[in-house]
Amino acid sequence: MSHACGGPTIIGFGRYSYTYDSGHSGESLAAGFSPRKAILSLYIVPGYQDYGDILSRLGKYKIGKSCLYVNKLADVDMAVLEELIRIGLKDLEKLWPVHPE
Repeated sequence: MSHACGGPTIIGFGRYSYTYDSGHSGESLAAGFSPRKAILSLYIVPGYQDYGDILSRLGKYKIGKSCLYVNKLADVDMAVLEELIRIGLKDLEKLWPVHPE
């Protein structure tokens, strides 16, 4: 499944349908990865605002609107990244059901 900010180069896990209070609705991947030339993009929804304690242990990264960017996987602690993905999926499931693909 492609994602609006990444196109067909994303490898994703699961999908969910959403409808915001504004009435805007759509479908997106639950978590994903895109190996770009300059940086690795990780898509983990619903965001990172509540994950400061985990992010403080992650390593070297940058955050976009809905993406986590790392230069190379060696820059981050893989166990912490796995923890972040698991918690992100759990939190997403509280908002909208995730359907495995």
